[in-house]
Amino acid sequence: MSKQTIIKFDDVSFGYHESAPILEETNCSIHRGEKLALMGQNGAGKTTLFKLLTGELMQDDGRIIRHAKPSIAIARQVIPRNQLTLSVREYFQSMFGEKIYDLDPRIERTLDVVHLELDDYDRALSTFSGGQQARLLLASALIQEPQVLLLDEPTNNLDTEGIEHLTDFLRGYRNTVIVISHDAEFLNAFVDGIIYLDVFTKKLDQYVGTYYDALDQIGLQVDKERRQNARLEKNIQAKKDKANKFANKGGRLRMVAKQMRESAAEAEENKVAMKRDDKTIRSFTIPHQDKMKGELISITSIPYYWKGKQKSQKAKVSLYKGDRIRLTGPNGIGKTTLLEALANGTAEGAHFIDGVRMGYYRQDFSTLNFEHTVFESLAEVMDVVNEQELRSVAAGFLLTSAIMETPIHAISEGQKGLVSFARLMLEKPGILVLDEPTNHINFRHLPVIARALDEYQGAMIIVSHDEEFIEDIHVSEVVKIGK
Repeated sequence: MSKQTIIKFDDVSFGYHESAPILEETNCSIHRGEKLALMGQNGAGKTTLFKLLTGELMQDDGRIIRHAKPSIAIARQVIPRNQLTLSVREYFQSMFGEKIYDLDPRIERTLDVVHLELDDYDRALSTFSGGQQARLLLASALIQEPQVLLLDEPTNNLDTEGIEHLTDFLRGYRNTVIVISHDAEFLNAFVDGIIYLDVFTKKLDQYVGTYYDALDQIGLQVDKERRQNARLEKNIQAKKDKANKFANKGGRLRMVAKQMRESAAEAEENKVAMKRDDKTIRSFTIPHQDKMKGELISITSIPYYWKGKQKSQKAKVSLYKGDRIRLTGPNGIGKTTLLEALANGTAEGAHFIDGVRMGYYRQDFSTLNFEHTVFESLAEVMDVVNEQELRSVAAGFLLTSAIMETPIHAISEGQKGLVSFARLMLEKPGILVLDEPTNHINFRHLPVIARALDEYQGAMIIVSHDEEFIEDIHVSEVVKIGK
């Protein structure tokens, strides 16, 4: 028995600019109860596709058919900056078009689903940690009880327990789910199909099974298309050779030559526009600050938060060149707050060597000026702006000429992450302070980034929930906050 179609894309085209389309006459069907992953490289337009599904954006051409007008809710990657001053209660009320009179009980039930305990619904969203905000984002969609649930990078900032809980929840969820995520293992635990946004063809391709099943199917398709094109290329060259030969003979043979050229041109048109895989960023090296010797940072106490109160634990942590320290602890304990204070040189109980340069990767990208273009953002961290070096570094992170002139606020979260890594290359820091550096990044890029961090010769302090990534960069010490 075939599943009921709930949303259908019928020859849909869309682009923010005519010269840069995201979708071109693409077709796709989404069925009731399906659990799908939306895949594609950073900047391909996955978040844009979600906005088309919700109706926030309108297609340029074609039709998006929503059968029986299903309710759709989205859990976005980050809480919008203009909403961070809202209280928890105000935030959840904003999910509805009308006043909800039993809102508090609904909030309580939904927060229980996402394993977040709160006793103050008047608390501002800005006061929550990244992991707690991730749970609030998920809850903001679930409280609407939608028929179609859209999740945009839901594992970002979640600790291991949070990811496991979300995975179990989605396994048992009965309505339609579409998830954007860079975490292949997370997706493979519950999805039954893939929608692949091809950045080259501007089409939506659909595959049955997990992401790895989709990769196998794509590989078979690429091999088939390559063989087909090779046969056509051989035939085309033979016809061109004959056309050139007959053209020099004169008389009737010139007409034969013309026919051969037309036949070759027709064969060219029949060549398949081969599917190509996502691009991966180039291997890179983060230069470290020269002439840094001895103890770069010593930490004798670590502040943390427990049940809304600030506490402090004694510590004996020394950071030398080549050391990699990982900070761990539950969501809300204060990891991001500590990293920010360390990066700014204001952490209580921490003593720094004079002149050390900190390279800070913040999970919400608030160290970036969102009004700057990508070019300006990269240039501001260079002592002396060398445009050739700047553009060469940017190209390695797939930051094209068009992207370089785009404001930071207009690029995707994944691209903001790539800009942040490019800035670290240009800064040449003595210490890297990294707050969830795998968030938003296409998982194809992660091995390249892990290798660069593993080879980094300066010191490093990192917070990350990605265990495989942590293993690849070989941390030398783990500091548990709250212990």
